[in-house]
Amino acid sequence: MTVQRLTTTDLVARATALAARGTRTILGIAGPPGAGKSTLAEALVAALGPDRAVVVGMDGFHLAQAVLDDLRRADRKGAIDTFDDGGYAALVERIAVQRPGDDPVYAPVFRREIEEPVAAGVAVPGSVPLVITEGNYLLAPTGAWPRARTRMTEVWYLAPADALRLERLTARHTAFGRTPEQAHAWAHGTDQANAELVAATREAADLVVEWTGDPA
Repeated sequence: MTVQRLTTTDLVARATALAARGTRTILGIAGPPGAGKSTLAEALVAALGPDRAVVVGMDGFHLAQAVLDDLRRADRKGAIDTFDDGGYAALVERIAVQRPGDDPVYAPVFRREIEEPVAAGVAVPGSVPLVITEGNYLLAPTGAWPRARTRMTEVWYLAPADALRLERLTARHTAFGRTPEQAHAWAHGTDQANAELVAATREAADLVVEWTGDPA
């Protein structure tokens, strides 16, 4: 699929059209680690406003550190089998059928400062027309991921240059406590293996975009 080079303004316009459909709409933003998914999602919500859009991240379904330790997967945290894909799919299904006047749906969030998911960290009101969900594995063909995908009206795949993506990842890991050497090793090791898996799913996206915004 051809990569389109789009600005924040372009993507806000497309998200605004989705929010104006008149029914609950779910927009997925996929891409490899460091692609700028959460930054774009936050930019869209800032532009549309909290009455029209809310973000629900896939990262809230990270398995807890204690569970990863028990499963001996802690050294691969962020890999596809370190998430509760069934829980994520069930949440997306609940959100998809939510209507104005329904009680809020509460979704978990991932707190990088403690490296743990936190339950009920974000409220999704029934009145909000657009729910934006972002994460690495939205287009994965295995497990429960396809159940969630069928509830999404569109999925955008972010495809930045690898050098920029790796630079962002290394800076993020350093900011959250790793040494520069550890950050480099994780970005080019575990994260890169995940990125290659995610890259294999990009052809299933509705839009592949090189976003020309300036994600942090």
